[in-house]
Amino acid sequence: MDARRIVVLEGDETGQELLEEALRVLAPDVTALKLELPRYDLSLESRRATNNEVVHEAADALAEAGLGLKAATITPEGADDVGSPNRILREQIGGSVIVRTGRRIPGIAPLGGVHAPISVVRMAVGDAYGAKDWREGEGEDVAAFRTERIERSVCRAVAEFGFQLAERMGAKVFGGPKFTVSPVYEGMLKEEMDAAAERHPGVRYEPQLIDATFALLLSTSGDPLVIPSLNRDGDILSDLVLPLFGSIAGSESMLIALDDDLAPRTAMAEAAHGTAPSLRGKNVANPMAMILAGAALLGYGDERAQQAGRAIREACLEAVADGIRTADLGGHAGTSEYTDEVIRRTRQKLEIWAAL
Repeated sequence: MDARRIVVLEGDETGQELLEEALRVLAPDVTALKLELPRYDLSLESRRATNNEVVHEAADALAEAGLGLKAATITPEGADDVGSPNRILREQIGGSVIVRTGRRIPGIAPLGGVHAPISVVRMAVGDAYGAKDWREGEGEDVAAFRTERIERSVCRAVAEFGFQLAERMGAKVFGGPKFTVSPVYEGMLKEEMDAAAERHPGVRYEPQLIDATFALLLSTSGDPLVIPSLNRDGDILSDLVLPLFGSIAGSESMLIALDDDLAPRTAMAEAAHGTAPSLRGKNVANPMAMILAGAALLGYGDERAQQAGRAIREACLEAVADGIRTADLGGHAGTSEYTDEVIRRTRQKLEIWAAL
């Protein structure tokens, strides 16, 4: 991957506004990095005007560059409309893993006593999404059916990436599918988790059934956790885990495509939230998740890029700790004011570290 080139995928409403804030933080006069930031307009208007051709062009550019930063976009409801750009991007770059991490935000009270980071590593394709479903019969005798599909290669990608992430975080791999009820289907992911555990003997491994995973999350507060999961299980888990930390504002979402050696080949980062149309143009939305998404991409670069990413992450959290907060976190700072503070602190950190 070349951390000097990040494909920028523009979006809709407040999502686009927050993307612009994140790009301010990635500017050369802040990070001292000379980044190439080619832009693709994935707004609903542009997708409709090009019949999604712009999404395919963006996906090709993303696959070539290896890194992308995406704003939140609108997915229209009509079956004959352009649909979700995320599906096209995911399929075209071969994205198999989605990672969302909940983490403590200073001064924000978490729920259930959690304080260590929790990362949900889920399938990006297959399972309940894209399944074939149908009904047979009439009246009270009507029955509904669904055919779902998962692939061993995707199970292996989720399991391996989960253990690699746990190694970097010093975390425990926790949870898993309901393999006792579905040993053939869900058991495939459990088999790959067990195999990954053998490849990574230094990582603590505590497999649990998915229902026990939900229950134990509220009582497991000491260790950082990485939870590999099926697609829909992970979708639901993410919606539980991120709010446990009091806000989803500190959570970026990563789509990862792995190469044949199960190493990250392409990474696309975005905020975990949507387009927030009610906040558009008011300068009150929280840009932290989008800024953290940009910082996460720098982690795939060289040492200087990684250092800049660390500085941005620390600046985001320290600003909140010192009371520079947007309204959703109980503060009075505007969107641009918070970003200005993150920029100031990032510059300061990088200057000090360079001097040392």
